[in-house]
Amino acid sequence: MLVLTWNLFHGRSVPSAHRSLAEAFASALAAWEWDVALLQEVPPWWAQALATAARAEQRTALTSRNAGLRARRAVAPRWPDLMKSNGGGANVVLAREPIAEHGTIRLRVRPERRVAQLVRLHDGTCVANFHGSTRVPLAEDELRRLWAHALTFARDAPLVLGGDLNLRSPKAPREDVAHVASRDVDHLFARKLRPLGPARTLERRVELDGRELELSDHPPLAVVLA
Repeated sequence: MLVLTWNLFHGRSVPSAHRSLAEAFASALAAWEWDVALLQEVPPWWAQALATAARAEQRTALTSRNAGLRARRAVAPRWPDLMKSNGGGANVVLAREPIAEHGTIRLRVRPERRVAQLVRLHDGTCVANFHGSTRVPLAEDELRRLWAHALTFARDAPLVLGGDLNLRSPKAPREDVAHVASRDVDHLFARKLRPLGPARTLERRVELDGRELELSDHPPLAVVLA
């Protein structure tokens, strides 16, 4: 299976596009090959459109700054670079095979709400998607607690855990877990799955309005596992 993790930067680009990039992000995800995509900092109203474009199922977990979401949604698509994270955020799992089970775990309320997703695919493989706090001690504590939940959830099934962990050198919790992909603060770990080659970043450059942009300030990080 090919797994990718990508922080969508609240639907923004580098340099700024100064407009909604919903179609550009959806087109990119639809064009790439993957089986499971772990997404963070997703505008909450994008999830179903991304899934439809990619011919995938989706599960969403709202994260932080989602009070008054209807009002945020009215403003953020027009001025995404002004709203930034104040447009609201979500973690989203996309899967190009049926999702059998989905749950969420709230790991922190303050200073910002942090929520992890646990998904069981139709073939039994489990995935955990998470965006950690920006402060290292908080992110380390969240990851430690997430591992306990994820390993219990997966039981004896294969497990992939990843996302924007906001840690540059996270450690596997035990010897049977491998660190299979890493770039800056984006990581993927796996248990009972091995990488079939090195991890890679996917090309996210697009040309819009006569300018070349990069979607998000994070490149998508992908690895093939078996």
